[in-house]
Amino acid sequence: MAANSAITKYGIVGIGMMGREHLINLHHIRHQNLAVVSIADPHPPSQLLAIELAQSLKWDLNVFSGHEELLESETCDVIVVSSPNMTHHRILMDIIAYPKPHHILVEKPLCTTVADCKEVLEAAKKRSDMVVQVGLEYRYMPPVAKLIEKVRGGGFGDVKMVAIREHRFPFLVKVNNWNRFNVNTGGTLVEKCCHFFDLMRLFASADPVCVMASGGMDVNHKDEVYDGKVPDIIDNAYVIIEFDNGCRGMLDLCMFAEGSKNEQEISVTSDIGKGEALVPEGIVRFGTREGGREHVQTIKAEDERIKYEGLHHGSSYLEHLMFLSAIRGERRAAVDLEDGLMAVAMGVAAQLSIQERRYVSMDEVL
Repeated sequence: MAANSAITKYGIVGIGMMGREHLINLHHIRHQNLAVVSIADPHPPSQLLAIELAQSLKWDLNVFSGHEELLESETCDVIVVSSPNMTHHRILMDIIAYPKPHHILVEKPLCTTVADCKEVLEAAKKRSDMVVQVGLEYRYMPPVAKLIEKVRGGGFGDVKMVAIREHRFPFLVKVNNWNRFNVNTGGTLVEKCCHFFDLMRLFASADPVCVMASGGMDVNHKDEVYDGKVPDIIDNAYVIIEFDNGCRGMLDLCMFAEGSKNEQEISVTSDIGKGEALVPEGIVRFGTREGGREHVQTIKAEDERIKYEGLHHGSSYLEHLMFLSAIRGERRAAVDLEDGLMAVAMGVAAQLSIQERRYVSMDEVL
């Protein structure tokens, strides 16, 4: 990093809860010669919280009410997009079209529709002077990263099944309650579960062929009303996915399961063995069919590079290190736009399967 004497200047578009989380993570890697210099957000209370946070970190911010003003200020080299899901498409298209190049880290989901994701992907192909990475950071959580390393490192066998359980708390309250409606989020299986569909593709080393899902809004948000409208986001689902190499994936989602010891439990089974990752316990287990239950190994997964745990067990910290390395030409973007598109498409297919109570082929949504 010593060769990069110029400070890499970051701007953050959307400075709500996740935007401020990015600000804190970037402050923890400031020794890598970077600074957050600008923010953009139309919501004055969010601006104020960010200004107070930045002052406590000894950073002075340029404050703008929209991403266009931030772009025109030309104060940044890099833009983190952490605004509400339904705003991603327009913001990304504007950044990509802007003459001065800005590297982009966009929060998941890439966009709320497959068509919007494709448009961003095509536009970005014309900008070889920009790195665009999608914020699917769950792959960096230490237990998940350890499981990925084991599964993809050879000797694990052919992966046949990937089962991911997320049992957690309901969606948090966001500015103007934007996350209570499918039209804004893309639907729960896009907004929340794109993380898990991304992990399934990684573990399976394959692309999805078809999706079957069952789900509903059975407990949460049913007594809430916003501008005369009742929320329509599902709070539980089972999703089964078939991959082009014969592997199967299953997602078990429940968002009224605060009584769970672990929020995520990931199980990957091959023809010769099995691996599991438990979050937040930070436990990884490996066993073989030959060795049986008595020889299952249990490992506490840790990553000494993490200096700030934050909201996602250190994965956002590692995501920023990887992204910075990519924009400095030391590696490729770890999670590219194709990954972002496929994670959204799998979620869209699952939402459609629930809505129409049928099997959905990926060709339909892609």
